[in-house]
Amino acid sequence: MTTQIDKLFLALGALNAGVAVALGAIGAHALKNRLSPKMVGIYHTGSQYHLYHALGLMLVGLMALQRPESKLIPWSAGLMLTGTVLFSGSLYLLAITSKGWLGAVTPVGGLLLIAAWLVLAMGIL
Repeated sequence: MTTQIDKLFLALGALNAGVAVALGAIGAHALKNRLSPKMVGIYHTGSQYHLYHALGLMLVGLMALQRPESKLIPWSAGLMLTGTVLFSGSLYLLAITSKGWLGAVTPVGGLLLIAAWLVLAMGIL
């Protein structure tokens, strides 16, 4: 049975995928000649992980459909969305602004992404 929360996870994943592709294109075309190669690499890493976790959020939505009784799967979605914003968002901003302190935010986002996958596994089991 489909619930509103399942649809929300799937829609947020799809929206995030679209945003990731758009930001990736901006990085590849508009920013490529404006940023140093190091910063282009940082931006690219943010874009890659953004897309991976957009697809991951859609997977969470599909798992929520399969396991509607699980209380952990919605937690996984929240962790994945927050982790993506912190991880990829901090890398995008670091690349564009060169503000070094943003690098301290990235590992927090990474830990949330790791937690999201672990919580998803527990929710499936």
